[in-house]
Amino acid sequence: MELWQYDATELARLIRIGQASAREAVDSVLTRLHKINPAINAVVRVLEQEAHAAAETADAARARGHALPPLHGVPVTTKVNVDQTGLPTDNGVVALKDFVAHEDSPVVANLKQAGAIIVGRTNAPAFSMRIFTDNALHGRTLNPRDPSVTPGGSSGGAGAATATGIGAIAHGNDIGGSVRIPAYCNGVVGLRTGFGRIPGFNPSAPQGRPIGSVLMAVQGPHTRTVRDARLALEVMARGDRRDWRWNDVPMQGPPPARPIKVAIVPEPPGGPTHAAQAAAVRQAGKHLQSAGYVVEEIAPPDMERGVELWHMICVTDVFGGLWPQMQKLGDPDGIASMKGWLALHQPVDLATYIAALTEREGLLLRWMTFFLQWPLVILPTLADLPPAQVRDVEPDGQKEVLTSMRTALLA
Repeated sequence: MELWQYDATELARLIRIGQASAREAVDSVLTRLHKINPAINAVVRVLEQEAHAAAETADAARARGHALPPLHGVPVTTKVNVDQTGLPTDNGVVALKDFVAHEDSPVVANLKQAGAIIVGRTNAPAFSMRIFTDNALHGRTLNPRDPSVTPGGSSGGAGAATATGIGAIAHGNDIGGSVRIPAYCNGVVGLRTGFGRIPGFNPSAPQGRPIGSVLMAVQGPHTRTVRDARLALEVMARGDRRDWRWNDVPMQGPPPARPIKVAIVPEPPGGPTHAAQAAAVRQAGKHLQSAGYVVEEIAPPDMERGVELWHMICVTDVFGGLWPQMQKLGDPDGIASMKGWLALHQPVDLATYIAALTEREGLLLRWMTFFLQWPLVILPTLADLPPAQVRDVEPDGQKEVLTSMRTALLA
């Protein structure tokens, strides 16, 4: 195996015991990047010089016998919508190409603190607002498994990079599927973390965010193995008290009562489900059943209403803040996609908005009560196969896409 093929856990071990160096790991991943990335455009800024310098420092630290952090020398990537010192936080927007960050966001700082070496920045749709990773600044990211379909979004570059071995861990973020959908489309592990688990803000944006984003947006990793998802979570979750949402709670709780009950939802309410998706969910249920879990086909309460509330809150937030910026700063497909969303879901007045937030709180209570009995729920990330590239800007395409991604909107 070449070093780029190892997962982060094993690569870190090899570096720690001296069977590989950080420089060798970085060179292997960069060679892979230069071979694969021109065809898929997952990484839009290659940090070759910076990565080599970090690798030399990492190898020198090991040679001196220093205690090594958990990701010492492991190549990773970060998304273009988070602050990384000295680099643009461009978010796929031409007008922001020179908006340089002067401080790392907490998740970037945590990766560096853990010894990870950032080899590149991954692509996102303009304003990170679509499940199609395409923008006027960096161009289109292709799905390495099938270039005719989306790699997902908004962390589509992260998912495609991870799937092809351009870094063992990729940073992403998620408000309505932006980690989970690319994980599904590219065939990698994606972890949407819980509220407040990973500190998440950009020092370059001290003005704050709309309440929907505050309540629903989280940071999380893409990896190629489940054990790496655990490792990445532990690393990314290091605290930053400036984020009031961050909570210092244990990663490991008491073992759940057994047998563990699992709810499967092969055909989520609210629209059609492709037969392959339903079959995959039922197959997962059978695997768990054979492992001793109690599996039942039952849906959490009021799923369709949860999706409606997501649209109500998020479209109102976007209409009041991001939409005017999009119209001013521009991105043709991003604007077309947004118009399609606004044609299907309109912003609401203040009283209705507050009522929606209140109703969401009640729905969360009902879901948490459901989890007491069924602590595991399995359902499709998308109810359909990955859509064709830029399907959301075609006639009736946005409705089809939003219907397919309805379970991902339960955020």
